[in-house]
Amino acid sequence: MKLYNNIIISKICVPGILILLLFSINSCISQFVPVIEEEKELLVVQGLITDQMGNDTVKLSKSLPLGVKSAARPVSGCIVFITNDSGDEVYLQQQEPGTYVVPSYYQAETGRSYTLHIRANSEFSNFSYESIPMILKPVPPIDNLYYEKKVIEKPDGFYKGVDECQIYLDTHDTLNNCRFYRWDYSETWMLRLLFDVPNHICWLSNKSNQVFIETTKAFSEDRIKRHPVTYISSVTDRLKTKYSILVNQYSLNEDEYIYWQKIQNIADNVGGLYDLIPASVPGNMRCIERPQEKVLGYFSVSSIVSRRLFIKDNFNGIIDLYGKCITDTVIGEQNIPDLGVSVWTLFDHVAIPWSAPRMRVLTDNKGCADCSLRGSTIRPSFWIDDK
Repeated sequence: MKLYNNIIISKICVPGILILLLFSINSCISQFVPVIEEEKELLVVQGLITDQMGNDTVKLSKSLPLGVKSAARPVSGCIVFITNDSGDEVYLQQQEPGTYVVPSYYQAETGRSYTLHIRANSEFSNFSYESIPMILKPVPPIDNLYYEKKVIEKPDGFYKGVDECQIYLDTHDTLNNCRFYRWDYSETWMLRLLFDVPNHICWLSNKSNQVFIETTKAFSEDRIKRHPVTYISSVTDRLKTKYSILVNQYSLNEDEYIYWQKIQNIADNVGGLYDLIPASVPGNMRCIERPQEKVLGYFSVSSIVSRRLFIKDNFNGIIDLYGKCITDTVIGEQNIPDLGVSVWTLFDHVAIPWSAPRMRVLTDNKGCADCSLRGSTIRPSFWIDDK
């Protein structure tokens, strides 16, 4: 009898050995969830106030146990308020479960420090929480927001090639006060269907879900050039008609920069931002009654500047999501079964005396006949029409 890697092999045939080895290998391929001592529910804080009047919010939720993926569990019924270094207080109103909104008239001031206070309800913890006082630092303007067309595949004869798009920004601070930056953006693009159906023009919107940060601490000049904001590939129809992006630039202190840097590293590895705020990333909140209790997330205080860019250009090779809309053509006045249920009209030429008979072009893809399945038919207030 011999012992190989903790497997005892005696007088058995070769197929038996193979089966035993295969069983041993397959048994190793399984999900491993470590057994650790962890607090089942921690408070998660996602808050931001700025020097702009608007709808700044603080979101409160419960953490999830390790290995569990689910939707956020909001914490409702809390008393949430903000104080500054001069003793002023402003109370937030709960707009929806777990979301507390700063009054629209409230505007934070550059140079002042602000503290977030939370009194949780008895259902969650019945404890009080507060942030470290955070100073609102000024932020310089975005000097330039621009794009460059990237030729992915060159034209060749009748083949037009493939183009994609990289968006950059430049910024600098002549006073060298803002050494730490964060950005986010919202994008909007126009969708125009091929056929003149009732809802043939819509606008689609999306918000960034990644961490974009940068620091100039190691440089003598507080200047950022050609910072990549986002890359638009040819496998989306964002650049098909017209595209717009609004970039927001925030000022950070060094501690918050380090916080976002750690979140960025984790998000790059797991592929999602805001899905998980690990307990290993310390924030700036604490529990007053239980200082040893961990509180996840961060209360941010920042100046903000914004800049918008419109892109209307000819990009080759952009995917055509509506190139195969037509599925049938009906000539005459006969009834069409399931019209408006599983088939829709793209074009209807109604016959008149001394003309060709009625012709209807149909599709089995509702999106080809109604762009509101993807976007909104309401034109955004900021949208600039082409002249």
